[in-house]
Amino acid sequence: MTYITKPKLHHPSLVKNQVGYTRRDYEGAISTLCAGCGHDSITAAIVSACFELDIEPHKVAKLSGIGCSSKTPTYFLGNSHGFNTVHGRMPSVLTGANLANRELIYMGVSGDGDSASIGIGQFAHSMRRGVNMVYIVENNGVYGLTKGQFSATADKGSKSKRGAVNTDDCIDLVMMALQLGATFVARSFSGDKAQLVPIIKAAILHRGAAFLDVISPCVAFNNHEGSTKSYDFVRDHNDAVNRIDFIEPRAEITTDYAAGSLQEVRQHDGKVLRLRKLSEDYDPTDRIGAMNYLLQRQAAGEVVTGVLYLDQDSQDLHGSLNTVGKSFNRLTEAELIPGSAALEKINATLR
Repeated sequence: MTYITKPKLHHPSLVKNQVGYTRRDYEGAISTLCAGCGHDSITAAIVSACFELDIEPHKVAKLSGIGCSSKTPTYFLGNSHGFNTVHGRMPSVLTGANLANRELIYMGVSGDGDSASIGIGQFAHSMRRGVNMVYIVENNGVYGLTKGQFSATADKGSKSKRGAVNTDDCIDLVMMALQLGATFVARSFSGDKAQLVPIIKAAILHRGAAFLDVISPCVAFNNHEGSTKSYDFVRDHNDAVNRIDFIEPRAEITTDYAAGSLQEVRQHDGKVLRLRKLSEDYDPTDRIGAMNYLLQRQAAGEVVTGVLYLDQDSQDLHGSLNTVGKSFNRLTEAELIPGSAALEKINATLR
């Protein structure tokens, strides 16, 4: 892959976060995507989220598959660990890496073609197993690298740039993630940074499978009238279920303001996700209610965004398998090979 690196010069007045990094330290190579591509906006949101969370770049592992979306890890966190897998196989490679080294923050970046077609089985199993990861699908409804064919997430009845109408039913990855047991499910829009950044921050700090479906218009092949993944369509049909802010617990802060509809959801490590609800009866902790609401709004032609579901008592794959607290890659040979007596004990339980 050909890419151009950014200059290493840093202006001395650049603001640094709590761990001593500037926002520039979370950037990567210069993007080679089309000007105006929604994927670049997602990259900028990831950069902002990691900077604001004071994450050290070398403690992040980013993995991807194949496609325009899977190129984007090159453009953020240039000093982190990275691996570009084959088409649709990012989740299994990430699962193996996560089991070997649980100390890293895992971020899987994929696309609608990469996850909803060739990689749909991989997507399904990473969700149901609760792999501790942030799984971001940059969803534009087309195969951008191969000139704009409909992908599996293209809505039935939507039109391509050439005027062809999609006659196939679409795959809704958000609905699948809810059904498969993901413990954090959200949808956002690449053009809504105010919503997207705090969602990414909350997903990073969530323990378990955190899935983000980000509608990201393809300016070359899917940003025209008749497309349901265009900038205009999403802006006109966006139903945001909550206004989102993310705060970290600090010393008590008091204020006096009119009561509003506010719900605070505490994460496993004490972090708090503050949800200001637009719909009085929407409950982000109700999995079945979330699926019903999605179907209702879909029938009305609306795109639901926000944190759609959050399990406050989730655990990840390590918790399910009851693995040791130390990362596998730090175990000694004696710890990895306990001996014949231990093996005989294991075999006895299988007889």
